[in-house]
Amino acid sequence: MWPSDMKGQQSQPVRVFLVDEDRHIRNVIAQELMRDPRTLLVGQASSYKEARKNLFSQEFDVLLIDLSIGEGQGAELLESIQLKRPDVLCIAISASESDDAAMDALKRGAVGYLVKNSWFGSYLQAVLEVANGGAAISPRVAKKIIPKIFNAAMQGEKIFTHKKFESLTEREIDILKLIAQGKTTQEISSYLEISPLTVATHVKNIYGKMQVRTRAQAVRYAMLTGII
Repeated sequence: MWPSDMKGQQSQPVRVFLVDEDRHIRNVIAQELMRDPRTLLVGQASSYKEARKNLFSQEFDVLLIDLSIGEGQGAELLESIQLKRPDVLCIAISASESDDAAMDALKRGAVGYLVKNSWFGSYLQAVLEVANGGAAISPRVAKKIIPKIFNAAMQGEKIFTHKKFESLTEREIDILKLIAQGKTTQEISSYLEISPLTVATHVKNIYGKMQVRTRAQAVRYAMLTGII
């Protein structure tokens, strides 16, 4: 029984768009997603041109994208999606186990990195994992990149940066950090000694600049980009 508080209910399945040039792999993933009522495959693309044409006109929650599409233009497409559709959760698919390739995908906004020949888990499970706030990374890749992320964090290095957030003011970043700590509008108001209305205005401005709709989305993207 799928918990009622999780995303992926039969009445409101997680909507997925799939981009992969490999017809066999695309069919395998598509069949897996279509067999389960918790996910709804709303579209597919087999080329860079087809993906560019359809990605920005479809409504979906999770994007599964092959980074090698076109002439390696998948990474560019991934970044473009994150800029224009920050609410979309992206899982990169690649034949490469390179930690540099994985780190690059994560820096561009992906919340998952699956290696085609060594991902023994379910693509369905990966989609449901990220839709519910988690991440999906092939174990051998995770083993290589986690120490890098940890060491960078210990040294105060921001490895996930994005021009999208450069316009945030210091006050807005302070408020984002407090939101990440779980503080309410009233608690932030008391802590910063400003009115609740001012806090609400700052939060509204943050949403607008980051192109997000909820506190959870704002915090997730801020963490991925090293803002907090």
